[in-house]
Amino acid sequence: MADKIEMMYSEYQVSERIRQLGQEISKDYEGKEVTLICILKGATFFACELAKRIKVPVQIEFMRCSSYGNETESSGVVKIIQDLDHPIRNKHIIIVEDIIDTGRTMHYLLDVLNQRGPASLKLCALLDKPDRRVADVSLDYTGFVIPDKFIVGYGLDYAQKYRNLPYVGVVTPE
Repeated sequence: MADKIEMMYSEYQVSERIRQLGQEISKDYEGKEVTLICILKGATFFACELAKRIKVPVQIEFMRCSSYGNETESSGVVKIIQDLDHPIRNKHIIIVEDIIDTGRTMHYLLDVLNQRGPASLKLCALLDKPDRRVADVSLDYTGFVIPDKFIVGYGLDYAQKYRNLPYVGVVTPE
């Protein structure tokens, strides 16, 4: 029996919202260069599409953190699995994440990156799930605010499956 997936946001809706975020970021960083820190693996699809829609010079860095493993609930323990390749001192940084729910991972990551002396540090997430928030994290750029459901597609996975779906959907595991 397969997992049940119900569409929440279509491919068109996601693409249109990313276009709007790109315009907003381009306006906010006019005359500057911005470095996107893509949080692997989930934010890959979002970060690539967002970068294409930003009209100021963009660099991309990658970090990989984990607090989920193969579960649908965060373990609460944050691990940096892959760190940045280059320093971020005096750079304008936007962390690009697929989803912010409990906020534990991002709270930890914002603290770590702030200590590295960026000129500015902002947070952009495709999805914000505020009903699950346990750590104080506020987003600067938000794609969609969603209810407390387990989401897949557009980079988000359930046990490493469904990242490749071109839309955002709610999964009900088998």
